[in-house]
Amino acid sequence: MDHFQRNAQGVLAAEEVSLKDIAKEYGTPTFVYAKATIERHVRVLREGVKDVPHSLCYAIKANSNLAILETLAGLGCDFDAVSIGEFVQALKAGAKPEQVILSGVGKRDDEMRSALKWGARYICVESIEELKALEQIACHEKVCAPVAVRVNPDVDAKTHPYIATGLKQNKFGVAWNQVHELYRWGQERSALSLIGVTCHIGSQLTTMDPFIDAAKRIGVLAGELLERGVPLRDVGMGGGLGIPYTYENPPTPKEYGQALSDILKPLGLNLVLEPGRVIVGNAGILLAKVVRIKEGSERVFVILDAGMNDLIRPALYQATHRLEKVEVSAANHAVVDVVGPICESADTFLEQESLGSMECGDLVALRSSGAYASVMASHYNGRPHVAEILVDGKRAQLIKKRESIADLWRGEFHLQGDAADSTYPLETGSIDDE
Repeated sequence: MDHFQRNAQGVLAAEEVSLKDIAKEYGTPTFVYAKATIERHVRVLREGVKDVPHSLCYAIKANSNLAILETLAGLGCDFDAVSIGEFVQALKAGAKPEQVILSGVGKRDDEMRSALKWGARYICVESIEELKALEQIACHEKVCAPVAVRVNPDVDAKTHPYIATGLKQNKFGVAWNQVHELYRWGQERSALSLIGVTCHIGSQLTTMDPFIDAAKRIGVLAGELLERGVPLRDVGMGGGLGIPYTYENPPTPKEYGQALSDILKPLGLNLVLEPGRVIVGNAGILLAKVVRIKEGSERVFVILDAGMNDLIRPALYQATHRLEKVEVSAANHAVVDVVGPICESADTFLEQESLGSMECGDLVALRSSGAYASVMASHYNGRPHVAEILVDGKRAQLIKKRESIADLWRGEFHLQGDAADSTYPLETGSIDDE
């Protein structure tokens, strides 16, 4: 479910604001988010876990725009951060330190020290080596560190290998046969408080079976730890619920939450979920413009002003984002490749797709671009980051300004050591410096 529908004039709109009007005011490419979709997804996810104590800790890595984080904080979400940078982003959005988990497989000592001194909800450790390092930090700071242990349940998430995280060969989590030994060691340390056990098996899962398998394994483990006297407070299942990009039919957030609740409720623990994509994925689109139609010897290429530097998922994960014209065109169809301007053959959004007639200047929306899109953008090929807009009913708000060309060298230095300024080498030209 999203809030990108056609208005009475047949023009695609974000809630009540025409994407044509947004392009006219803010230009393209531009990320556009519908606030109502974010609100709805949080609401239906909560409905699924309403029968158990729970915490929705939004995974900041999915989309870290400050206004998005503020929206989620306003909806009562807590946060999952995988770096100290994301931790501070959550604080900047108004979260308190005790609402933020510090996760991640490669946390530096200084990151754990900062999160510990600030008062993080807990630090999620992923190895005995990391737990030992945290214990030393806690002793030095004379505090007791709240800890959750991420275990690797060796469950096949049946997703793209780049986003599978719960198998034995993955770098994430404590190996299943090492978990009890780790908790035994931690229980003997007064500077550690082992309050949680958690897992995360992968991303963009479209069936419940892997979740159910992992939840049953974690449930048994948590029960064993409780019997041993480990003072668990939280049991975490991470995130990973998929969204419909094209023809996928994943479980609904309510079905997902209810299934996990049914399995883990007997433990009497607080259920921690770390949703990301399922909340913001379908809440965003990448608004782009056709800049050229190229007739090749074998294929017709529709070239957009958006590229893989803006939306890398198709190039990185071989992912498909549904493309829709902002204004309805004639019914005749042509088989085309939709590509970007980047000097890489991987810069391809769609191959051999039958689309309505396309012309230079046409506006298109690349759907489901709210997650793992703007956060993974780069300056590759000398392309500034694009603008971001949040729509709330009839109001479209700029939540990230489009970068200027001068931003490409921001923070850099000339050979002689002087900081590069914001002037152009040439004072004339047709590119406006915003």
